[in-house]
Amino acid sequence: MKNIYRNYLFDKHLFVSEGDQKENENAFEVAFALANLFNIKIVKGEKLLKNYMIKLASKCLGEDVPDPFYKGFPDSVRELSADQLLFDQLVHYTVTYGFGNFSEAGHSLFEEKFERAAFKENADIKTFSVITEEEAVLVLSDVVNDLLAGTRPLSDTQYELVKSYIMDYNFVIEDVASKNTCIRLFLDTRNMIFTDFMSLSDVIRLVDELNYQAYENKDIKKLNLKNQDRKFITLVIDNLIASGRCDIRNCYEKKKYWNGLLHHIHYKAKSIEAEKFLSAMRGEENLSVYSEFEKAMAAKNIKAAVDALKSGKGSAAVLRNMNYIISRCESISDMEYILSSMDTKNVIVLIQLLIQYSQYKNSAAARNFKFTKYNMMKVHTETEEEMRKRKSIISEGQAKMLASKIGENLKTVLKGRLGKVYIDPDMRNYALPIQENTAQSGYGVLTKGSRLHIPEAKKLRGFTYWEKVNDIDLSVFGIDENGNRKEFSWRTMVKNQSAAITYSGDETSGFNGGSEYFDIDLNAFRKMYPDMRYLIFCDNVYSGLPFDKCFCKAGYMIRDVEDSGEIYEPKTVKSSFVVDCNSTFAYLFGVDLVSNDFIWLNIARDGSTQVAGTTGMDFLTDYFHVTDIINVHSFFEMMATEIVDDPSKAEIVVTDKNIECAEGVEVIREYDTERMIALMN
Repeated sequence: MKNIYRNYLFDKHLFVSEGDQKENENAFEVAFALANLFNIKIVKGEKLLKNYMIKLASKCLGEDVPDPFYKGFPDSVRELSADQLLFDQLVHYTVTYGFGNFSEAGHSLFEEKFERAAFKENADIKTFSVITEEEAVLVLSDVVNDLLAGTRPLSDTQYELVKSYIMDYNFVIEDVASKNTCIRLFLDTRNMIFTDFMSLSDVIRLVDELNYQAYENKDIKKLNLKNQDRKFITLVIDNLIASGRCDIRNCYEKKKYWNGLLHHIHYKAKSIEAEKFLSAMRGEENLSVYSEFEKAMAAKNIKAAVDALKSGKGSAAVLRNMNYIISRCESISDMEYILSSMDTKNVIVLIQLLIQYSQYKNSAAARNFKFTKYNMMKVHTETEEEMRKRKSIISEGQAKMLASKIGENLKTVLKGRLGKVYIDPDMRNYALPIQENTAQSGYGVLTKGSRLHIPEAKKLRGFTYWEKVNDIDLSVFGIDENGNRKEFSWRTMVKNQSAAITYSGDETSGFNGGSEYFDIDLNAFRKMYPDMRYLIFCDNVYSGLPFDKCFCKAGYMIRDVEDSGEIYEPKTVKSSFVVDCNSTFAYLFGVDLVSNDFIWLNIARDGSTQVAGTTGMDFLTDYFHVTDIINVHSFFEMMATEIVDDPSKAEIVVTDKNIECAEGVEVIREYDTERMIALMN
């Protein structure tokens, strides 16, 4: 079985026993090693354990992690003066960047010899099951079906899993709900079956993705496709027209791009339908739905504008343009008509807008607009000119009204979808997988906005380690209620090292293995920095190489304040994930200092930022309150026909704990995002 399958199932707490199913005479020793090294407890299939599972766990959780700059971290760092810390740093920078010596990882000149106390901390047990290879194939089949049912783009790891499974197991594709997923699969396989799930208007998106993947060009207006790709696009257009999927009205929306593309590929019509399409794209008229909508809006005919969107694009399009439409309303009857049109059954759109309007603030400050492209987040902050020209503004009262109406609609759409459901109260801490395509994947990763409480007398140790690049930087930013921030990074830590926050030192020559850590004693941090409300951890490649061109892992441990054991103790690792986006910058996770909660961010940001702190971050706090609006518990509560208090009486159990259930009962864990995606669609 391929590594992509082993790793994906490991993230779901499953080992796969490959080959013959004879009992392993060393099964007890393997179970003991997993428990001793990683705190892994096997709750099912212990006799199927194989020796290679120790190596897999080591790879996924991290066993041979390089030492940081200060090998005695954190104690040795706290013992050094600011002058010693500064001198260490200057000498190290001179050797690496001044003399160009990147041959080996640098270390402190002032650290004295030290001995670590034996590991004696209480760490959480990780429960795993062992399944056969045949069972694994069936589990993966369900995962792939659920992922293909999702209308939102997949993360890179999810996509690679789907693609590999389709090709390796001759998976029969019945539907691909996401245009993004469909187009990526089509480009990678060149299998014309994927055109069954496309329309002619999707070709522009296909060309945009091809232009990015094959030519590393993000500007579709500047095409330079090779001849074989021009022929491929021509074939696709002809196929879609011949099969009756020529949706000319939707093509009008990208008319300018169509003209450029058709000229570039020297397209010639081969049928009457193709001639009609060419005439439409080359003519002066624009008969798109949005053109009709804009004409009605310009004439201040709100009802006609809403009708144009609803009939041409569906009720979800009305919701997506809600700010624009409501901000132009001049009568109560117009408002009432808009509200009566909010009858979409698109659960994803409803959840997204419920979150948006529940957090809406009519602020005079510059707004941040977040969107994704090529599986990375882009952020645009309003310019002064854009702020002056603002038009689509609604009041906070209107936003509250919309959130209430959308919430009611969501409950109506979801009502009665499931039978008897047991929902663990702790599932209120987990966010729904609404937009996870910018996320990295690995053990312990949860959806954006999910919260995990950090116990008292514990500290948070964030880490990153890497190979095949010299310099990756881990940094932390404190943010107060007004969005002001304080930077804790290689640039500032000479003066900021303390018992509250300790940095392991800036490693700049880690090509063969480098690592960096931050220890946060949350109680001490709150006392030292009482104005700070949130902490945000970031990773950036100072060397300028994108993460996907090197190897980098990040994650966090929950450790005792009184430190023991090695710097990197796999037993205490709560998450370890690969950072492999085509970017030099990623947001990792955050901390709510008031509630003492760890909060998942896990966002790849588009761009070539090499130094953290040069981009805005206040928009990230939106994710800190998502679970207050809607969460896994409330989602399943809306769908259940009946909520039961006893898991043994349930048809579906939703929990983050190891619960014994009767055969045939579906158990949904906090990490079963694929199942949640399918249920939302």
